[in-house]
Amino acid sequence: MAVIEAAERKHAPARRNYATHPMIIYWEMTQACGLACRHCRADAMTEPHPLELSFAESKSLLRQIKDFGDPLPHLILTGGDPLRRSGLFELIAYANQIGLKTSITPAATAVLTSEALAALKENGIQSLGLSLDGSTARKHDAVRGVPGCYDTTLRAARMAAELSMPVQVNTLVSEETADDLPAIFELLNSLQVMRWSLFFLIAVGRGRILRPVTPARGEAIMNWVYDVRHAARFAIKTTEAPSYRRIALERMRSDGMSAAEIRATSVYQGFGIRDGHGIMFVSSTGDIYPSGFLPLKLGNVRKDSLAAAYRGAPMFRSLHDSSEFTGKCGICEYRRICGGSRARAFAETGDALASDPFCPYQPTAGMVEA
Repeated sequence: MAVIEAAERKHAPARRNYATHPMIIYWEMTQACGLACRHCRADAMTEPHPLELSFAESKSLLRQIKDFGDPLPHLILTGGDPLRRSGLFELIAYANQIGLKTSITPAATAVLTSEALAALKENGIQSLGLSLDGSTARKHDAVRGVPGCYDTTLRAARMAAELSMPVQVNTLVSEETADDLPAIFELLNSLQVMRWSLFFLIAVGRGRILRPVTPARGEAIMNWVYDVRHAARFAIKTTEAPSYRRIALERMRSDGMSAAEIRATSVYQGFGIRDGHGIMFVSSTGDIYPSGFLPLKLGNVRKDSLAAAYRGAPMFRSLHDSSEFTGKCGICEYRRICGGSRARAFAETGDALASDPFCPYQPTAGMVEA
């Protein structure tokens, strides 16, 4: 599940055209993983998929990412556990050699050692993503499915700090974790963390067994995020909850912030990004998707151009154009900066262009400018 943003995203051009140049590409390097997380999108397994991209095919994928041209997307290596991917360090070095900026989201297992972290940094990894779903070992390990995962995660965060590797911490938001969010926040404030990403559950993969928070509680959590951001030693973002942008924009305006001050915030940098628009995903077998949580196969890198699929596949083109959304999302004045979770719309309705059922907002006339 774990998701991580580019470490330097705050320096990205404010007006990148997300219809032609994605901000982030996630590559599921392998499905192999030593954990058994209750919400795993990938249905991770103990061994790699037999049709996993070969080393040569993986280098070809990296060159395809380079073909997007400037501004290049940031590459996030995910899984499964990318540390279990054969040839990992050589592939990271190759990505670095051809000019790709790369981050990684390893699983918190025994292979996540100080030596592994040092090798990641030496070969060009720019930032690290770790998952923390509980403020105590009991709570976190219950979600991750393996005893000791909590201690491994905190140890990895501290080792990364010693190596001056920026760390993003990803936390699941569901009924099982929501009450613990304030305690997790306090724990993270005691660590050296670059960013905290709150992932609002999408019912895909093993995540179907967990319970999403209600729309009303989701709005309350997002308002809490806005309130605590001033006390945070790190940036805070939401994943698969783009309606936070509406809440934050309304709150910033009510606080009297100027347009220039709003444009300087980290939340502004995410305006307009959503599944398939600024984001794309490549599976371990080369399948191309709008995101890891939106399982609509739109090509395969073994035979299709990654850039051509992103720019020209009919579903990608629809995801780029918020005017094609239906229901409330299609008429909402915030659709350009928010757009709703396309993954949740698909999971709940079977239609990626339908309204996001998580958002209780009732649109009014007009269009809000980002």
